[in-house]
Amino acid sequence: MRRSAALSRETVRVAVVQAASVIMDKRKTIAKALKLIEEAAGRGAKIILFPEAFIPCYPRGLTFGSVVGSRSPEGRKDWGRYYDNSVDVPGPETEILGQAAAAAGAYLAIGVMERDGGTIYCTMVTFGPDGQLLAKHRKLKPTGSERLIWGEGDGSTLSVVETPWGIMGGLICWENYMPLARSAMYAQGVSIYLAPTADQRDGWQCSMRHIALEGRCYVLSCNQFVTKDMYPRDLACYKELAAQPDLMCRGGSAIVDPLGNYVAGPVWNREEIIVADLDMGNVIDARFDFDVVGHYARPDVFTLMVDLEEKAGTMAYHDDGLAFEPCCGDGEPE
Repeated sequence: MRRSAALSRETVRVAVVQAASVIMDKRKTIAKALKLIEEAAGRGAKIILFPEAFIPCYPRGLTFGSVVGSRSPEGRKDWGRYYDNSVDVPGPETEILGQAAAAAGAYLAIGVMERDGGTIYCTMVTFGPDGQLLAKHRKLKPTGSERLIWGEGDGSTLSVVETPWGIMGGLICWENYMPLARSAMYAQGVSIYLAPTADQRDGWQCSMRHIALEGRCYVLSCNQFVTKDMYPRDLACYKELAAQPDLMCRGGSAIVDPLGNYVAGPVWNREEIIVADLDMGNVIDARFDFDVVGHYARPDVFTLMVDLEEKAGTMAYHDDGLAFEPCCGDGEPE
């Protein structure tokens, strides 16, 4: 899994977009994203990051009518609306986003809710400056009540992207608290680490600074700014929001350098595009005394095994017992 790549001393301008979704409306959210991408590109950004679950939204405060042992009809209706406003990857919406990345001449990473069959996944999709879909990463382990509405990704999407300024990759929200998942990123040579999130807690900032120090990489952390009045009042379970505060998510997006210092942010209580110039030579200099998968590693003592195979829900077993293969709808091996 170890990826060798020469580190760069070039400088790259990046943008972290702290903004709210148009909640439960993928069409309007994409339209908003296109304007924000254009604005970030106009400020010279060559890497643009959006929050977790930006399209169509992170459904903070909603239970979708779920309690232990039952689900309400109203909750099913809201989940169906969430599903209808999720995206296919690849699909028409990713085509639009790819075109926006190409028009911007920038790498674009954005959080989407990806639908696949009857399951929704929390996914980060990454596009190149030519508009091509370069990678997608599905969140490995949804957090808390997210597990009621989202599926789990597998190791096949623990991918990274090579850019002119270094290898770029990352994890979604509390995946960043998983030491082995972080190690899988470091092992692939990440020097630009993306951390889209929905976590507004002060402790998240500590983690972002720690990851920067641990990986000796730049960390881009991106969250939303959301107020309760942004939620559509025609949600079937809208009454669930009554106990929620007016300020649903205060943001906290930030950019951290390889020694754990803030380059920009954190930004609180407003929408903002955070722009900063990253001197990638700082990654090289920071690894003088700590390279987590290089001179400071002990592979003779510690070994990380990562299963990068895609997992299918249905398998065909051959009579000779030698192979398992994913099945298609008619039960025959693909």
